[in-house]
Amino acid sequence: MSLPLDRVLLGDCLEHLATIPDDSIDVCFADPPFNLDKKYTSYKDNLPLRDYLAWCEQWLVELVRVTKPTGSILVHNIPRWLTYFSHILNQHAHFRHWIAWDAMSAPVGKTLLPAHYGILFYSKSDRDTKFYEIRAPHKTCRVCDSYLKDYGGKKDQMHPFGYLVSDVWTDIHRIRHNKNRDEHPCQLPIHLLERLVLMTTDEGDVVLDPFLGTGTAAIAAKKLNRHYIGIELDAMYKAIAEEKLAQIKAPTMYEGYPVSIYLDKIQSIRDCDAKELFPRQLTTQEKRRRKKKRVKQEALPI
Repeated sequence: MSLPLDRVLLGDCLEHLATIPDDSIDVCFADPPFNLDKKYTSYKDNLPLRDYLAWCEQWLVELVRVTKPTGSILVHNIPRWLTYFSHILNQHAHFRHWIAWDAMSAPVGKTLLPAHYGILFYSKSDRDTKFYEIRAPHKTCRVCDSYLKDYGGKKDQMHPFGYLVSDVWTDIHRIRHNKNRDEHPCQLPIHLLERLVLMTTDEGDVVLDPFLGTGTAAIAAKKLNRHYIGIELDAMYKAIAEEKLAQIKAPTMYEGYPVSIYLDKIQSIRDCDAKELFPRQLTTQEKRRRKKKRVKQEALPI
């Protein structure tokens, strides 16, 4: 059975997922409704707890089924639901990371300020999972453009492009202004999805999103020269996604490598690509060590 590549499918995700063959998708990304009574145009977001979790278990198990043995399952949500999702996924896949995406929210009263969303990172297999370390640009002062971190006084050992990202992401922010938003209550920034796609796939791989919304995951995949399969229940959101996808005429490349660009700057790049594009300069200590080695070699008798 052939995959419906580079298409947005309209309808129920469970019905469409049932048509996807086993072990056929490189990465599944899911950002399901939060069940917090948000206003979508054609479906409700207020199921009873038991019904919501039972439904989530169905599509989570399906995502694991369709993922390749080398592939990954990524699930974005608030920590409350991710604890339940993790319990389900632990029975079917292998835990890799809980990524904390720093996204400041409004105070909600007598509790800690909600300051992050989570992204569960599970792999289909416990080995041979496709994964690439990601680098982000060094943080600099907005006024003087100097580095905000001195790395213990060892600036000569800094990577010329940027640092390796950890499992806490503070450099990508929510879409705050209405002028940058679609008519959707839970739109994610494109460069968040681009980082995830770069981290877990190669060019030509397939990214599946069963809750596509207005197309963020599919857009990220197309911009990075990957294939996508999107599933969306709402016809209006599907139309918005397809219109935005049609506007992408070519992948986002830098010197032949796919990268994530935000505000005209590279936001995320695979470490293996950064090594080719931004070779690290030798430190003073390394230069001295090499000079000593060269002197010793020249002193050896012929």
